[in-house]
Amino acid sequence: MIKTILLILFAVLVVAIASTLWRVGQNAKRAADIFSPQGSFVDVDGHSVHYVEMGQGPALVLIHGASGNTRDFTFGLAEKLANNYRVIMFDRPGLGHTQPLKAFGTTITDQAELLASAAVALGAERPIVAGQSFGGAIAMAWAVARPSNIAAAVSISGATYPWEGEIDALTGALANPVIGPVLSRLASAWVSTDYVSKSIEGTFTPQDPVAGYANHIGIPLILRPSQLMANARQRNTLNDELRMLSPNYSALTIPVEIVHGDSDAIVPLRVHSARLVDDIEGANLVALEGLGHMPQHLAHDAVIAAIDRAATRAGLR
Repeated sequence: MIKTILLILFAVLVVAIASTLWRVGQNAKRAADIFSPQGSFVDVDGHSVHYVEMGQGPALVLIHGASGNTRDFTFGLAEKLANNYRVIMFDRPGLGHTQPLKAFGTTITDQAELLASAAVALGAERPIVAGQSFGGAIAMAWAVARPSNIAAAVSISGATYPWEGEIDALTGALANPVIGPVLSRLASAWVSTDYVSKSIEGTFTPQDPVAGYANHIGIPLILRPSQLMANARQRNTLNDELRMLSPNYSALTIPVEIVHGDSDAIVPLRVHSARLVDDIEGANLVALEGLGHMPQHLAHDAVIAAIDRAATRAGLR
């Protein structure tokens, strides 16, 4: 009797594993088929970086946030900016279609170094660099690590300072080298559309998500196991990295423009941008009343105006 039960349990386990791996494979195929690279690739010392480019004018690099890719900016904003700028959007390492730098993620300075080198390889030696959320951290790391390769920085709801509290349990588990590979495959295979929809709603709170955003951003890309783990590992170390990076801000001399919603509960203005504008001489902060975490979709005019000010202050317009 016990032997029969064990055999049944083993069979159920085999079927569950096979079903999970099959669904992971199907989702990865769907991601590749429907959300193939929108742009091109540039090689940086043997590392392939995916980028999308449009427009003409002063070079402007856009850097997406956590769980994102270039599609976060091609959902409307980049096309408007391309009227006046040469817009270059990069997938950060391990996300979208850019290769990871190493197995367990990479520091914000490592990412900034890679993207700065990619920009130089594309002929953009001193671009304006604008980053949203996690991308704001990369923009500031770029300014600190490669001051000769940046004309101005624009932080859009940027995570720029360490904060109190611990990372959420799911991110910590996905970042774990033992649990992460298993959990990421389970999530990739079985996460529900309702869960994804609620996550997107939470990102836009207190506003509603912009119609069509979820379809455009490429959810299957984001739910690939490799991207889930890369994103979690990068988020897991961000707080400590910002603790080391932020004391360097006061020495920056480039123009810095900041746009941040005062109702942002994900990256609170008072923890991040309010301190940034105090630490950097000449930095300018525009606080958007009642807005949450996604000005790049909900406040195009404010974001474009901040980039225009940065370009003017840098002598590029």
